[in-house]
Amino acid sequence: MTQQLTAAEPLAPASPASLSSPPSGPSLGPSLGTAGLVTVLLGAFLPMLDFFIVNVALPTIDQDLAAGPAVLELVAAGYGIAFAVLLVLGGRLGDIFGRRRLFVAGAAAFAVTSLACGLAPDAWSLVAARAAQGASAALLIPQVLGTITAATHGARRGRALSVYGAVGGISVVIGQVLGGMLVAADLFGSGWRSVFLLNVPFALLALVLALRFVPESRAEQAAEVDVAGTVLLTAALLALLVPLMEGRAAGWPLWSWVLLALFPLLATAFALVERRTERRGGTPLVPPTLLRIPEMRRGLGIALPYFGGFGGFMFVIAVALQQGLRLGPVAAGWALVPMAVGYFTASLSGPRLIGRFGSRVLTAGAAIQAAGLATLAATVLADPDGFSALRMAPGVALAGIGQGLIGTPLFRVVLSKVPAARAGVGSGVLATGQQASLALGVATLGSLYLSLSPTLGMADTLALCLGIQLLGSFTIFYLTTRLPRSIG
Repeated sequence: MTQQLTAAEPLAPASPASLSSPPSGPSLGPSLGTAGLVTVLLGAFLPMLDFFIVNVALPTIDQDLAAGPAVLELVAAGYGIAFAVLLVLGGRLGDIFGRRRLFVAGAAAFAVTSLACGLAPDAWSLVAARAAQGASAALLIPQVLGTITAATHGARRGRALSVYGAVGGISVVIGQVLGGMLVAADLFGSGWRSVFLLNVPFALLALVLALRFVPESRAEQAAEVDVAGTVLLTAALLALLVPLMEGRAAGWPLWSWVLLALFPLLATAFALVERRTERRGGTPLVPPTLLRIPEMRRGLGIALPYFGGFGGFMFVIAVALQQGLRLGPVAAGWALVPMAVGYFTASLSGPRLIGRFGSRVLTAGAAIQAAGLATLAATVLADPDGFSALRMAPGVALAGIGQGLIGTPLFRVVLSKVPAARAGVGSGVLATGQQASLALGVATLGSLYLSLSPTLGMADTLALCLGIQLLGSFTIFYLTTRLPRSIG
């Protein structure tokens, strides 16, 4: 994380201290210094890391706890479901009670729930602890984006959001590598449990640093919690994600189809309730007027295929490498190092390119990501028996470069025009889209791979999943051409 912050420093014409210097002219509210930015980025890094660090540990968890495929999917994506359904509420609570206060509470809860995951005695206890961990992450993440949006201004905000985007992408790939190393190291006989226990000291460190370096911020006019909107949004996301994850393993029973049929009804009801609440002068969970901001609306449209494809890819590739190629957790993790290098390199150059080429950087990123996915699919189909971590390196490296060029500026696109007073809810909406898309990717592509690989084989099923993600890259390519050329 220190490397990523340092990497962002040359983007500013002034020194790194410019991130902490007060803006000239009238006071624009609290100012987030460099130490404060590092602190909130640490708070963002841990929940993002935990979405994927568990992937390479899944076979070991299955062996240790006799979990089975359906429960393993819940371990992987159940965290994301709880994360997604409560994120907007977490942003709203930060607006009301103070973002630093909720950040501290979220960090404490994340430490406790990570400990519960690491000590889980059986598979269903782990699922429950993972859901609680996701809920605590939902308190934490919106405060990071909300604090950055409320306590940085102008070019500093753009730089901080770029660093946040880089941290998000790198943490996902690092999660795969670090997870494999921790499982193989078997520290003190902890095995897979160390991937969760590692969070505890770092979450407590973020808590302590936040009390010292992160300024308090909140909305000028505290709004009441939108109970009806929260319930409907939660119900809609659960109705979509639960059957997609569990339906296949359960044989697609009637309840799974009923829930899927309820999803569009619940989503429509949520939209109507939010519109009516705002029309009456209330404060809806997701204000329709916020979605009328072009950058917010179009950026969220890009986020769905981007994060959905990314989430599905990382789950599928982890399972394919370990169960298909029979690689160990360390080798499976290291196979994605070229992706991490590609993403990190793109993250370093992305902000400079954005200043020169604007939103066309995202368009180029979509094209490069598509090239990487096509290369990887062609590699696995050309010689399935000779497919290896080494041969997949060019494809995953290209995909990583493309993903870095999309993910790093995406947060700037979505939040660039959000007023500081609505920073919490805007951040919550963005983070909900991110986590819901990640969980949706795991649920759809993950279920597809697990369903078809026993009959089609690893190579053909992996190529099919890559082809679906390739269609997502084409969608991103088109949507990025609809963005304003200049990014604030």
